[in-house]
Amino acid sequence: MTENTNPQVPENAGQPGKIQDHFELFQTDTYQDLFAYKRQFEGAHDPELITQTAEWTKTWEYREKNFEREALTINPAKACQPLGSLFVASGFEGTLPYSHGSQGCVAYFRTHLTRNYKEPFQAVSSSMTEDAAVFGGLNNMKQGLQNSYELYKPKMIALCTTCMAEVIGDDIGSYVTTTKNEGMIPEDLPVPAAHTPSFVGSHITGYDNMLVSILKTLTKDKKAEATNGKFNFNLGFDPYVGNIREMKRILGLFGIDYTILSDNSDTFDSPNTGEFKMYNGLTTLEEAGDSINAEGTFFFQKYTTPKTQELITKEWDQKTYNFRPFGIKGTDEFLMALSAITGKAIPQELQDERGRAVDAMTDSQAWIHGKRVALYGDPDHVFGITQFLLEMGAEPVHIVVTNSNPDFEAELREVLTNSPYGQEATIWGKKDLWHLRSLMFTEPVDLLIGNSYGKYLWRDTKTPLVRIGYPIFDRHHMHRYATLGYQGAINQFNWIVNTILDELDRQTNIPAKTDISFDLIR
Repeated sequence: MTENTNPQVPENAGQPGKIQDHFELFQTDTYQDLFAYKRQFEGAHDPELITQTAEWTKTWEYREKNFEREALTINPAKACQPLGSLFVASGFEGTLPYSHGSQGCVAYFRTHLTRNYKEPFQAVSSSMTEDAAVFGGLNNMKQGLQNSYELYKPKMIALCTTCMAEVIGDDIGSYVTTTKNEGMIPEDLPVPAAHTPSFVGSHITGYDNMLVSILKTLTKDKKAEATNGKFNFNLGFDPYVGNIREMKRILGLFGIDYTILSDNSDTFDSPNTGEFKMYNGLTTLEEAGDSINAEGTFFFQKYTTPKTQELITKEWDQKTYNFRPFGIKGTDEFLMALSAITGKAIPQELQDERGRAVDAMTDSQAWIHGKRVALYGDPDHVFGITQFLLEMGAEPVHIVVTNSNPDFEAELREVLTNSPYGQEATIWGKKDLWHLRSLMFTEPVDLLIGNSYGKYLWRDTKTPLVRIGYPIFDRHHMHRYATLGYQGAINQFNWIVNTILDELDRQTNIPAKTDISFDLIR
């Protein structure tokens, strides 16, 4: 190989040494010429045929073929189990999430959470490779647990599995016992272990599996004769750290003694003090261990936590409550029940907040009334948004829930049937965002609500997108806001109505042609 001492600089090259943003860089003539040159080797179809096919995919004919799919999923509105497992584990004091599988798996989960929260997320792995796939991952786990404990000094290691470990059948419970028996980690170190295969269920399944394991581990032999006078609260796979803080504020106003089962609000929104702190989970292990003695446990995501609720009702013999404090009606029901259960009056401050939320909706409801909406997400997440839309007179039309279940669909269908604004709604369980694309082209809507993956539907169908849910990669700081309670109702209402007004401005921006009415006032 000879060195090229006289490199040829393209005539349309940019200025040497000038750093360009990649959004602009690939629009330059240099790269556009390169892309055009590459196409002759890519075997691409004729551009005209591509255009014709793209148009065909917007038709009813294609929709029917699209919905006949059985063996293929395209862009599902869900993630896999270990993500939820790591998420819930991070809410406990001094806890190191541990993924028993390949290094690539845990790297994916860490980057997924980091991209949503713009916050570093710590988790470790057994780093299983080909030899572990053949001979089992015991040695990897023993060394991994030992290294994790000695290097990072956690108070608890929360262990979950990935596809590789599940396919080869690793018994992680016995592996933990072996590791402790060989003295590689302390006998009294809590190591809850949850089987979370990625090829079944979703991130909410993994959340539930890990929470059950953590609570079983920490409450073992902690059952007392009398209750501790406290109430437990679990928000489920809720991506908004503002919701945990808002809930703690509400409980503080009531004067209720409580335990949040997995408080990861600081994990995903820690202060920048200039000093690194590895563990930011706020639920102490002592509090979690004593949760078995609470007066009762409140859940805000019924379909995310079925196993946890079964554990608490059957094994703990404790009362459980399910509420969705989203929107006016949902928050009213929760606060009135909380008052009745605890015997404490609803604070005046919350009553005033309700009035302000109702006032805000009165001011702007006309812009939302009658709007046709498509939405997607987790079962409980979609349920809360649907109820809020119905309160505002919006009309849910397409409701896509990839990780759906029959009980959820039956309950939501009853809510839709009982509202005059829910008559045209269809719940599309087990469907994905490519199905939703067909729905939106054949039965158009005015508004789309969902996570960042809806951006491609927005570009394709030109339907304005309200980003609510998880993940939100392409907007910053959304997770810091609350969506529950009266404050959360105002936030969600604000996002929805201002998205509608933004779209209206885009449609009326031609002077003397489309801006006929006085354009400044909305």
